[in-house]
Amino acid sequence: MEFAHIPVMLEEVIDGLNVKSDGIYVDGTVGGGGHSYEIAKRLTSGRLIAIDKDEDALMAAAKRLFEFKDKIDFVHDDYKNMTKDLDAIGVDKVDGILLDLGVSSWQLDNAERGFSYTKDAPLDMRMDKSQYLTAFNVVNEYSVSELTRVLWDYGEERLARRIAENIASEREKKTISTTLELAKIVEMSYPAKTRWKYGNPAKRTFQAIRIEVNGELSNLKEAVTEMARRLKKGGRMAVITFHSLEDRIVKTAFRDLNLECTCPPDFPVCVCGKVKEVELVNKKPITATDKELKLNSRAESAKLRIVERL
Repeated sequence: MEFAHIPVMLEEVIDGLNVKSDGIYVDGTVGGGGHSYEIAKRLTSGRLIAIDKDEDALMAAAKRLFEFKDKIDFVHDDYKNMTKDLDAIGVDKVDGILLDLGVSSWQLDNAERGFSYTKDAPLDMRMDKSQYLTAFNVVNEYSVSELTRVLWDYGEERLARRIAENIASEREKKTISTTLELAKIVEMSYPAKTRWKYGNPAKRTFQAIRIEVNGELSNLKEAVTEMARRLKKGGRMAVITFHSLEDRIVKTAFRDLNLECTCPPDFPVCVCGKVKEVELVNKKPITATDKELKLNSRAESAKLRIVERL
């Protein structure tokens, strides 16, 4: 299956990064290479480091960005290891960093990856296919209390306990092996009257399990903070999030980096030593235009936040 992915808020991202022809840029979630293509196109003596934990995505990006291959380093890793990856290739400070978080259109549309609740496939949901933990493990091996925690914390699913209990009840009869089996259990956990009121009832459960499988929220704040500190003065970091949990973490990380002295106002001198490290380029998140939403409905929940290093 061809790796097709429409880059979200492409113009806003490229404008926000303020790409310089001789700069060093990192795309921590290169995906199909849509954003990276526009960055690489603007580089003359500059360099792009393209990272992704999904090997399929990395291969697709290498193919799409072939004409710029002399300017690009491809790295198979989780973007959260970016600072180590930069050290490994001898890069200290960079001019720009992009993170496009969440699952790509290609991963959703490619049924065999197990991300979709509308297409039948083995329960998988791994972005990095070399890791052990899959959705199958979460669904069949987690206790009711662990499942409830995952669904509540990562899916904000109000029926988390009921769904977890129904999953446990079903797997006693037989192993839950496919996406549609799981989707059906979730669907039947909802009262018939409100089952389809807010779209597919399995959406939040699948989001929660995917986040758990890929550790999407673990150490996110620390990673974003570390990355922002690798920017050169005037360098920019742009992050696109797709749900409130991610956005809240990124917002908090940027807000903390933006804070000056946190000492109580009655202190005569600063003793905390906190200095403002970034400026918020946009205080409120940028969202997709109506024009973009007509072409790409998946941009609907996207929020873009940008900071500049001081």
